[in-house]
Amino acid sequence: MNIVPSLRTRRARALTASAAVLALTLTACGGGSGSSSGSEDKAKAAGITLVKPGKLTICTHLPYKPFQYKDGTKVVGFDVDLLDLVAKDLGVEQDVVNIEWSQVTSGAAFQAKKCDMGMGAMTITPERQAAISITDPYMDATQVLMTKKDSGIKSLADLKGKKLGAQADTTGKKYADANAAANGYTVIPFNDLALQENNVKSGRVDAAINDNGVLYDFVKANDDMAVVAEFHTGEQYGFGALKDGSGPKLVAKFNELLTKARSDGKYNEIYKKWFGVEPKK
Repeated sequence: MNIVPSLRTRRARALTASAAVLALTLTACGGGSGSSSGSEDKAKAAGITLVKPGKLTICTHLPYKPFQYKDGTKVVGFDVDLLDLVAKDLGVEQDVVNIEWSQVTSGAAFQAKKCDMGMGAMTITPERQAAISITDPYMDATQVLMTKKDSGIKSLADLKGKKLGAQADTTGKKYADANAAANGYTVIPFNDLALQENNVKSGRVDAAINDNGVLYDFVKANDDMAVVAEFHTGEQYGFGALKDGSGPKLVAKFNELLTKARSDGKYNEIYKKWFGVEPKK
């Protein structure tokens, strides 16, 4: 018996081994149904081109608890869970980018291809609708006044000669500015929600005005603070996207999934998870 393999046999074995390695490599890169190629096919079928293949890239300005904030290294929140409906439908992962809020509301972030959609409990306004595509409303909101429990402040009129903190580039800041002259307070702008809240707690400003969802959430965790007034501004939140191209298609996709989530109970489930109660009928 010839125990020395022939040249032809050695070549055949080498080809077989190479094929096996190649097959293993392709299997490792494939990623199953959640692979970038599969998700690209789903997005393409919907007429959507994503900024990053295999990801739904979302721009926001952190933190804005409980809508979006960091829990360890992960960004979580009500808005995150709602936009996950879109990500899962397209078979992709959600990737959150922290950015200046004005870049989202002006549309600059979408035009620069930094993200596909924007989240941040964004009030729908005519100015924003002119600059970006915006989804159907997914939540009603209003502005509230927060201060220390023992401050004696109950209204904007009680802030005469005092400092009112407001978050830059928000409808709360706009409301604070519009009522400053009549009530005699000074508006102090802050770049983010956490700074605004903590400056009231530390006494550097006398009160804060912002969306009801975020300030009630802060009060819940800080028993020395209180929401003392509500201003019924009739606001509604929406998610933003590019004005043209894939933007309107992503908006339409979310609107479709929101309608479904409202009818099958998924929306109520997400709402209760973050606010502790089901939404008002």
